[in-house]
Amino acid sequence: MPTAPLFVIDDLHASVEGVEILKGVSLTVERGQVHALMGPNGSGKSTLANVLMGHPAYTVTKGRIRYKGDDITAWTPDQRGRAGMFLAFQYPEEIPGVTVVNFLRTALSNRTGTDYTVLELRLKVGDTMRGLGMEPELADRYLNEGFSGGERKRNEILQMAVLEPEMAILDETDSGLDIDALKTVAEGIERLSTPERGFLVITHYQRMLDYLTPDVVQVFVDGSVVETGGPELAKRIEDEGYDAFRLAPVE
Repeated sequence: MPTAPLFVIDDLHASVEGVEILKGVSLTVERGQVHALMGPNGSGKSTLANVLMGHPAYTVTKGRIRYKGDDITAWTPDQRGRAGMFLAFQYPEEIPGVTVVNFLRTALSNRTGTDYTVLELRLKVGDTMRGLGMEPELADRYLNEGFSGGERKRNEILQMAVLEPEMAILDETDSGLDIDALKTVAEGIERLSTPERGFLVITHYQRMLDYLTPDVVQVFVDGSVVETGGPELAKRIEDEGYDAFRLAPVE
């Protein structure tokens, strides 16, 4: 019996406050694949990321989201997270009073159903941080409070590495990063890549793909996927810009 694809978006339409933003998005992420979804500012990329994780501000008006064969369109964000989905935010929020290690302890306990001690989590986080080239004192700071843009993004990769999701969605995680931080993000994705795990990397810039080679590149314009290809498609975007795709037929 064939195994269902890891993640399928089928003719997804979604709106916010009555305004349609997603206009028939369809894509499939197979196990072991890295997908890059590239589009200009204002195309609806962040809306897509939020809808995929069940943000209550958005309304799905048509279509389905399937994860490991299950229809999760109506699932809540916490149900999706416990099932192994993860979203790295474009602008991670500060949570004063909650340290990184305690946040990860709570998140991992909810993800796995195992009640980890602070010591167990500290050991796991320490090993992971060393693997990602991160400073160990970050674990005892309040979540994202006073963090630089690069530290916030590295912290998102740390969370992803500790939680080990099966389907990870990264919403413009490369935005505003210097070259070193960009390399950390790309290396973190590569380090976590396994034959069972999938990634959807949402980005405006081609530069992330200088350090990360996706299996599939899709161009996202005006709420729809307008073209699909391989890494060469990202180079075409760099050379021609997004205007070259605005009149392309929706796939």
